[in-house]
Amino acid sequence: MLSNNKIRYTILFLIAFTAIVSVFVSGPIYQDQQYHLFADEREILCIPNFLNVISNIPLLIIGVLGMFFIIQNNKENNVKLWMNSLVFFIGIFFTGAGSMYYHLHPGDQTLLWDRLPMTISFMAFFSVVISKFICARSGARILIPLLIIGFISIVYWQMTERRGEGDLRFYALVQFLPLLLISVILLVFKANNSLKKYFWIILFTYALAKIFEMCDLLIFDITQCISGHSIKHILAAMGPAIYLLALNKKSPLLKNYLR
Repeated sequence: MLSNNKIRYTILFLIAFTAIVSVFVSGPIYQDQQYHLFADEREILCIPNFLNVISNIPLLIIGVLGMFFIIQNNKENNVKLWMNSLVFFIGIFFTGAGSMYYHLHPGDQTLLWDRLPMTISFMAFFSVVISKFICARSGARILIPLLIIGFISIVYWQMTERRGEGDLRFYALVQFLPLLLISVILLVFKANNSLKKYFWIILFTYALAKIFEMCDLLIFDITQCISGHSIKHILAAMGPAIYLLALNKKSPLLKNYLR
């Protein structure tokens, strides 16, 4: 008879296997050129797409604060356990920088520098969840392989893009499969229950950011001052900010998290 842990691992494996097989058998996902057209393209202070550019500033700030916090509080020199979080905040910082660069000159070439650091953030955060809710050692060991997988998904997209048939299947897998697996991990694994609400809120803010991204024009038509895409950037910064709060040693609720 299977133990509870084996059942949980089997569920994760089946979900991942199904998603990967589905990606392989499905047709290519092409980059829609309409993606580069945003509702708010106003130029202010000689900066094109002004709000879409500066709305990335919170990501830069949270990225810097997160890196500073991790480095300053790694007093035990337990590099393996802290590296996951450090890489996550590095990815957040460069996601903000890459997104600013992309929105200054929207196009497939500049989009590379937006998506590459995003894969770093996705993969690092997935490794954090594994380390905190499944096994700390496994989370530390899987960080580098996950980063390589994320990098390969971007390389594959760029290689196919140069052939005029850019395929986003593997990038989509890297972006959304970890989110699905994280949700399942939070549901079925019992470790660190006091932390789970933070991670659920992080997932919720990301989902909300995607909704605002899809409602870019609608939000701009309603507000006449800010678009859904700009709000998406701000919401995207809230997730890392919440995670930074969860790392705060002053919270008595989270002592076990930092041991």
